[in-house]
Amino acid sequence: MSIISDLMINEQIRDREVRLIGEDGSQLGIMSAKEAYKIAREANLDLVKIAPTAKPPVCKIIDYGKYRYEMARKEKEAKKKQKTIEVKEVRLSPNIDVNDLNTKMNQTRKFITSGNKVKVSVRFRGRELAHTASGKVILDQFAEKLSDIAVIDKPAKLEGRSMVMFLSEKR
Repeated sequence: MSIISDLMINEQIRDREVRLIGEDGSQLGIMSAKEAYKIAREANLDLVKIAPTAKPPVCKIIDYGKYRYEMARKEKEAKKKQKTIEVKEVRLSPNIDVNDLNTKMNQTRKFITSGNKVKVSVRFRGRELAHTASGKVILDQFAEKLSDIAVIDKPAKLEGRSMVMFLSEKR
């Protein structure tokens, strides 16, 4: 939810007294909400409660439409600058061959260098579940070979029929 939607304006402000800030940013003092609204109306602007938790609440005389536009623009800019991190998954089996392991490692290397986190899992089927130690060895080797670019976020842990480990980029 955005900041803009929970602001009170004009007649919605029901506080007994408010601290008023003028349109130029100057302090106009503490007065009743009705007086503050009257001053805002005379200036053909809106009275907006900007700090409702303060004692007394702080209200400002501003053009509400312009203020909403500015706040929406700032939120949009903040969203643009955010970087989303995806979690990619690489699945291995307990009896994986060396060449297959190298292929998976190269794929993981691409994921990590492009800024993603990687979930490496070893899936145990049937009787393989009795030999979970071999899965742990595979995951440890995997992390060891990628230690130049990756660090272990969460160490190998058995979750149901899978052993899972998380890797992320080394900083």
